[in-house]
Amino acid sequence: MTLTPPFPAEVTLTFQAHEALLQGYYSKAALLYEQLIDQEPKTQLHYWHYGLVLLLQGEEEEAQTTWLFVLSNGEPGQTESAIAELTEVLENAAQRFEKDADLSIAWVIRQHLREFHPDDLVNMLKVLDLSIELKHQMTEICEQTIPLLQTCETSIEVNQILLMLRRVLEFVPPSPTVLSFVEACDRWIPDKRDFRWAILTAAIELAYSRSLYRFSIELARLFLRLYPNDIETLGHLASFYQNCHEYDLGIQTAKQRYELSSTLDEKVRSGHLLLRGLMSAGGYWEEALSIAQEQEANLQAFVDQPTDGLDPSILSQLTNVAYYLVYLKDQPRSWRTLQNRLLEFIQTETQDHAARIGNPVLPIQRCSPKRLKVGYLSRCMATHSVGWLARWLIQYHDRNTFEVYGYFLNRSSTDPLQAWYVQTFDRAHHFTLDDTPIDIAYQIQQDEIDILIDLDSITLDLSCRILALKPAPVQITWLGWDAPGLPAVDYFIADPYVLPDTAQEYYREKIWRLPQTYIAVDGFEVGVPTLHRSDLNIPNDAIVFLSAQRGFKRHLDTTRLQLQIIKQVPNSYFLIKGLSDEKSIQKFFFDIAEELGIEQERLRFLGNVASSEVHRANLAIADVVLDTFPYNGATTTLETLWMGIPLVTRVGEQFAARNSYTMLKNAGISEGIAWTDEEYIEWGVKLGTDAALRQKIHWDLMRSRQTAPLWNAKAFTRQMEAAYLQMWQTQMKKAI
Repeated sequence: MTLTPPFPAEVTLTFQAHEALLQGYYSKAALLYEQLIDQEPKTQLHYWHYGLVLLLQGEEEEAQTTWLFVLSNGEPGQTESAIAELTEVLENAAQRFEKDADLSIAWVIRQHLREFHPDDLVNMLKVLDLSIELKHQMTEICEQTIPLLQTCETSIEVNQILLMLRRVLEFVPPSPTVLSFVEACDRWIPDKRDFRWAILTAAIELAYSRSLYRFSIELARLFLRLYPNDIETLGHLASFYQNCHEYDLGIQTAKQRYELSSTLDEKVRSGHLLLRGLMSAGGYWEEALSIAQEQEANLQAFVDQPTDGLDPSILSQLTNVAYYLVYLKDQPRSWRTLQNRLLEFIQTETQDHAARIGNPVLPIQRCSPKRLKVGYLSRCMATHSVGWLARWLIQYHDRNTFEVYGYFLNRSSTDPLQAWYVQTFDRAHHFTLDDTPIDIAYQIQQDEIDILIDLDSITLDLSCRILALKPAPVQITWLGWDAPGLPAVDYFIADPYVLPDTAQEYYREKIWRLPQTYIAVDGFEVGVPTLHRSDLNIPNDAIVFLSAQRGFKRHLDTTRLQLQIIKQVPNSYFLIKGLSDEKSIQKFFFDIAEELGIEQERLRFLGNVASSEVHRANLAIADVVLDTFPYNGATTTLETLWMGIPLVTRVGEQFAARNSYTMLKNAGISEGIAWTDEEYIEWGVKLGTDAALRQKIHWDLMRSRQTAPLWNAKAFTRQMEAAYLQMWQTQMKKAI
């Protein structure tokens, strides 16, 4: 049925045709334009509109034929003006459909505009933008845009190029074409800081949210080809290399940045990256010790005379520059004093920056709420050690007393554990790299969160800067790491064992000791083992020791202790597992073994497995697990104890050196706890040679699953909730 527009009889035929076109009555419009062409055959505008109507009806060939026929038969010398008139008709139509969000039609019209103006970069960028919106021919159109970017002399606003660059990097699948597009944009962006910002923002998102480290590396290298020795880009490139286990390149790039550093803040940021590379590889111990000494001296100089007014991006990178020092020595009083001063400076600068831009964040104090609003802030509420451990608290929360919010500092559409968290929280918020600390803090404030629990500490700079803005009246650090040292954090959750009695003397946060344990779980999922002694050519009657930790926990002194145990236990083998540089870590262990007179054949190096469930199942190959020091295992210790395997741990003073101690105590086990290096060796030898003792510990651990605080997450949740309520009562008294 043909629709008849409600036109008054007195209006002109031209007006009727135009209105029919605008209102979408294309069949009627076509008839009217045919009449106009019959009446005024020399008026080219009628043909342009008639062709447009044909195009909108899907008759593309007929539309082209109409336009080209008129252009080829026009008056000599008037082709240019005719094309300009046709262009205006098509441009107006494209803009109209873009405004109405009818993007597919707008895309088709702009493709026809390309035929008449193949060198029009502005139109080409709009075609590319529409392709991205429609997820249609993105790579192909991106490739076709590159020559215009390289040669066109049209004046275009820098922001338009920057916006398109960001969109291409975000939405077009990574490929050599995208890299060429990025390089072609360089000539349009005179300020290299803007160009770097666009590239690095995308590279960081691709690396850390989508694990596309290789492409992020290519982006950073492209920028460095154009602008060699750019210190910020070198820093991110070093991190990308390290995260995709290109250890040598990561170290080399970090060294380049370190050598280029001229100010104290640059030196400590570069020193952190270099330490991260050396220690992640695991075999560069002497060099790491040397850099650590320089790092500590530079940090001390920086906190004595900090640089005020630092850019927020630089400020973020300073939050964790002291992080790796705790892997090297167990001196919490000196380390925490340094960390406290550093984070106090960062908090002051973060708050000053928020005030300068007119966005101070103030917590909303609620009086006697029916349910306390408790928020959990983390990037790790997913398939991650923190995600596995924190889930029990979230699951068992009393929803009659607490309203539980989740603030996710990353987003994954495929992670099943993150999906579980999202469904379990009363309300969940996801944030991206485009969200600033102020944006996130403001959301927490608007949600009227009473108690905010940070699960990341200084392992994530973003969470520290959010906490520094104090968006909630009560702020707590728990689980993810040691306390950050921020004045804005009120409490640090501990227990009777994980910190010594004197720890409050050097902690800025108030240490809140739960009565039994600072962490409890109901257990772990365990898969089917894929590792057997025969696979490793280890006899069935041999004693197997295992250490499963990342490279930066491989302290030289502790490794010597471990190998002395191997030497003293006959028919024993040592399995070494954990992310590190394969060649450097093997050389590290082989050199110490040779020094102690131990055959290399007694050492076995294990690769990673498909899943955490399989990793846990494979732990059963070990008779005894040897812990690291001065940084113990945490999740790895829990997994070891859940599997019923005896553990030897060396207890120190700092939080990181007492995790395994508190876990053993809360599993009801005293065997294997060493307070000196000598005791560490003694326990290792004793457990390696006393089969009856190993069996006793195994059965004690199996029975502890039903009785021990470590495996009673529901009781632990009640203790945490009691702590929250007491903290809130204290806060209410302060507010009066």
